[in-house]
Amino acid sequence: MDEHVSLSRFTTIGTGGPARWLARPESIAELQDALAWAAAEGLPVEAIGLGSNVLAHDDGVEALVVKLAGELASVRIEGDVLVAGGGAANAVCLHRARAAGLGGFEFASAIPGTTGGGVRMNAGAYGREFRDLLVEAVVVSAAGVRTVTARDLDLSYRHSNLGAGEVVAEVRLGLEPSSPEAVKSLTAELLGRRKATQPTNKRTFGSVFKNPEGSRGAGRMIEECGLKGYAIGGALISPRHANFIENAGGATTQDCLDLMAEARRRVFEQFGHALEHEVRFLGPLVLPGL
Repeated sequence: MDEHVSLSRFTTIGTGGPARWLARPESIAELQDALAWAAAEGLPVEAIGLGSNVLAHDDGVEALVVKLAGELASVRIEGDVLVAGGGAANAVCLHRARAAGLGGFEFASAIPGTTGGGVRMNAGAYGREFRDLLVEAVVVSAAGVRTVTARDLDLSYRHSNLGAGEVVAEVRLGLEPSSPEAVKSLTAELLGRRKATQPTNKRTFGSVFKNPEGSRGAGRMIEECGLKGYAIGGALISPRHANFIENAGGATTQDCLDLMAEARRRVFEQFGHALEHEVRFLGPLVLPGL
């Protein structure tokens, strides 16, 4: 376990101050020990995965930040089921599925995160979500280890009922027989669509706001407010997709937060929608009310 580790090194947006403690457990036993220690110390717990859906406070996070490693980031195939550690990258899982001739996970090529994060937020793209594939997940907390289903987790749009201090340690996904060629072809198609519409070669934290119900997505509303290319400090609303914030150089988390607040305010004034942030806040970050 390491102390005072800069989170800007571990977040895809490249901002954030130091984590009070950073642990890299490699087994369920090590993870449970770390969580029990945090509970005894009165520290909150945050799992960061690949840091792709995270905005961390510039002054740091007074918490135990967990980054799963070892067997908790491994991937294997059991028949038609992909078994992955919660810290396994979606890209690695998709590669293993393709090699095994298993389809159904291609949508995750658009989600630059881990399976644990995917379950926690029920991540999805191109009409599919983690709940469509989840057979069960192993969740660890200071209190113990439990195995849960999608129904147990109450998975819905970008939501699960996982609480503070609970970490997804293992995920079992039910896939479909396919062929490596078919999986590769569909993945290439989806990646092409993603690259054509999203700033994949820029530093971002992924989608900023959840899409509200209705035909207008968050990005479209922000764009119609004339905010594409709008910047505060080093943070920039992407000229490619308005529901992404880019680190255009030297951005701080506060820059990102101020930009989010401005986009949210303008969308509310123009459309009457109070956008809800999809990115996960670490530390005492608050998006101002409307």
